[in-house]
Amino acid sequence: MNLYRLLQQRVAAGKPVRVGLIGAGKFGSMFLAQVPSTSGIEVAIIADLAPDRAREACRRAGWDGARIEATCFTDDATKLLAAPEIEVVVEATGHAPAGIAHARGAIANGKHIVMVNVEADVLAGPLLAQEARRAGVVYSLAYGDQPALICELVDWARACGFAVIAAGKGTKYLPEYHTSTPATVWGYYGLTPELARLGGMNPQMFNSFLDGTKSGIEMAAVANATGLSPPPDGLGFPPVGTHELAEMLRPGNAAGGLHHAGQVEVISSLHRDGSQVANDLRWGVYVVFEAPGDYTARCFKEYGVVTDASGRFSALYRPFHLIGLELNVSILSAALRNEPTGTPDAFRADVVATAKRDLQAGEVLDGEGGACVWGKLLPARSSLEIGGLPIGLASRVPLTRDVRANQCVTWGDVRIDEADAAYRYRRAMENEVTAV
Repeated sequence: MNLYRLLQQRVAAGKPVRVGLIGAGKFGSMFLAQVPSTSGIEVAIIADLAPDRAREACRRAGWDGARIEATCFTDDATKLLAAPEIEVVVEATGHAPAGIAHARGAIANGKHIVMVNVEADVLAGPLLAQEARRAGVVYSLAYGDQPALICELVDWARACGFAVIAAGKGTKYLPEYHTSTPATVWGYYGLTPELARLGGMNPQMFNSFLDGTKSGIEMAAVANATGLSPPPDGLGFPPVGTHELAEMLRPGNAAGGLHHAGQVEVISSLHRDGSQVANDLRWGVYVVFEAPGDYTARCFKEYGVVTDASGRFSALYRPFHLIGLELNVSILSAALRNEPTGTPDAFRADVVATAKRDLQAGEVLDGEGGACVWGKLLPARSSLEIGGLPIGLASRVPLTRDVRANQCVTWGDVRIDEADAAYRYRRAMENEVTAV
């Protein structure tokens, strides 16, 4: 509650928090839009594969010419990572292997790392966080993105003395979305390919949001950071409105789709027949919690807390998230408090590439949001037992044998470059961080 006050102390001392941004896409641009109105935060270096595009992103985000001219733009992220003036690195590329390399570079250079790149976090975040702790720097999930906001709600509930029953987010979901491809995705969004092209929308990225992969990735990040656990056979996506969170997502209520207490789950804004859920939480996050005793339950009733029929379970939710517009919270928490806004502390959940259709030996997987596989959330132990191929490494790898539709792809099903740095780091995590 005092981040702004701490920041003003840095301003008064003439010591702004200097940030290096890697990746000036949509999330990065939203963060950049807030910089001119935040005294005390300076973006000193922006690294992007296309520096001119990054300059244009700054202009569109409202930067004046003087601020743009005072900023270093480069296509070399290593230059940013080594720069002595940078205090906090923001990794916003969305590319898992690159994210691991950048996070490790930041840590090695003694800089805090805010990992917008949740794909990289799910692939190897528990080991990255361990590496950061040993180096005395912060490794943090990105506030404004849903995983960090969910972590905040879970922390609030536990700090108040409530048991957390479930936590997660909302999304638009139907079972058929799991087979969506970049060629079919725009129909589900009510767009034509031409309108999407004019809007600069990436079909593979948007398909990842639709086909369940992004939901699995985000819930894995939450599980690894909070101690909550995934259901044993993947997310159920029950259709639930905000007015019925406490009633539907509670132990013993099979209709709600909750497998166990202490679970991550994504709720759908659509019923299975395609009709809209009343009071849906498509853009928001939630936590369901339980009163520890009769007195607390009575207080719920006295103060108008919405509960289930028993009066013991309630829920708190946030109806939307502001994505990169809220990223300052993570940056300032790391720089001024030395605290993350969510960080993995164990390997509890994994996201495994799962066939969208019957796949044949010789086909080359096209990764997250592609036409071949989607990412299924599994307990980490289950993933390791079957040798599941992480979705973050399921791009540009050929199949060595057939894989049936809906079957998880395993290490044994693909030919992978074992010299690849991301592969080696992921394998190191599997060996060094015990799955729980």
